[in-house]
Amino acid sequence: MIPRYSRPDMAAIWEPENRFRIWLDIEAHACEAQARLGIIPESAARAVRDKGAFEVARIDEIERETRHDVIAFLTNVAEHVGPEARFMHQGMTSSDVLDTCLAVQLKQAADILLDDLDRLLSVLKRRAVEHKYTPTVGRSHAIHAEPTTFGLKLAGHFAEFARNRERLVAARREIATCAISGAVGTFANIDPAVEEYVAEKLGLVPEPISTQVIPRDRHAQFFMTLALIAAGIERLATEIRHLQRTEVREAEEYFAPGQKGSSAMPHKRNPVLSENLTGLARLVRSTVTPALENVVLWHERDISHSAVERVLAPDATIALDFALARLTGLVDRLVVHPERMRENLESLGGLVDSQRVLLALTQAGMSREDAYRLVQDHAMAAWHGEGRFADRLKADPEIAGFLPAEAIDGLFDTGYHLRHVDTIFRRVFDD
Repeated sequence: MIPRYSRPDMAAIWEPENRFRIWLDIEAHACEAQARLGIIPESAARAVRDKGAFEVARIDEIERETRHDVIAFLTNVAEHVGPEARFMHQGMTSSDVLDTCLAVQLKQAADILLDDLDRLLSVLKRRAVEHKYTPTVGRSHAIHAEPTTFGLKLAGHFAEFARNRERLVAARREIATCAISGAVGTFANIDPAVEEYVAEKLGLVPEPISTQVIPRDRHAQFFMTLALIAAGIERLATEIRHLQRTEVREAEEYFAPGQKGSSAMPHKRNPVLSENLTGLARLVRSTVTPALENVVLWHERDISHSAVERVLAPDATIALDFALARLTGLVDRLVVHPERMRENLESLGGLVDSQRVLLALTQAGMSREDAYRLVQDHAMAAWHGEGRFADRLKADPEIAGFLPAEAIDGLFDTGYHLRHVDTIFRRVFDD
């Protein structure tokens, strides 16, 4: 991922230094387990642990000749360990190192993303509570529907990200597996106890059955979870983009002093952060198809998945980390305009209460078909500026036979729509 969309802690997970450090830990733990089983000398395990070191530049130099990254790594480590390095990698295959390392890296990435989600959830809750009773119009098909509150809008996004957090916890658990099982996963040249020992040391669990690789359905689930989180990011970003439109202006991104919106038009205040989040979400979601295609490998293993994951894993996790942090800051400083929300809510002169009128007429004895026809006729006329909705209803003799004027007036009350807000908030926030 390019530096523009990278944050240091997540980016560091995918740097060669961290990768090779994990490789060295895997090899050292495996040697310790082998020594405990009496397969290699204790002195060899100590030598790997005490003297084991590497240089990224040297590994790259060796790999240019060997065309094999794990062999290049082992060769470089052996230059530090000395003769006892011959006991390293006993009975293991490259994928034992590569796949176990990737599991550690994805687990590390998941921990950062979980922390990101916690920060976002905290901000969403605070802003939702702040605007719990800020009335605004709810829209379906982008058209005015019925009143809601801005707090309820944010509470809905909170609930989605809370579900996504649970999904990520499950995906982290699914991906955190270790395979030290040899060339085709049969443990022919290595004791299963070695895998169990390495897994425990690295905070993983042994893969129940591997071939030469950890099954890629685990990885697919992980990246599908990241994609769901990205979809949640884009859903909220899209809402903010719509609310910031000039014709709506109910909420807008914070516009910092000295910030410029356009190189040509000084008046512009554009939703650039939300638009950026939309783009980053597309990028993260694009990893799902290759992750699913990686599930299908030839026989016990091929490397068609390898190049994909070397790009996909860093890019998806780094981009999502950046996007979650950006969204958290956006929501934290989002400028909300309650007065504009009220103006828009009232702009159609009470049409948002058409369902209340429909229900009142049916409860008073009118057939639903007749009630719908009458209410829609008056609503459409009011929509086109032919009088106020309530006035038209009160002047209709057919309606007056079922609802007196004062009863009609009582149907236009925003508070009626908000009387269950507390119940919804208790359900969402469980407090």
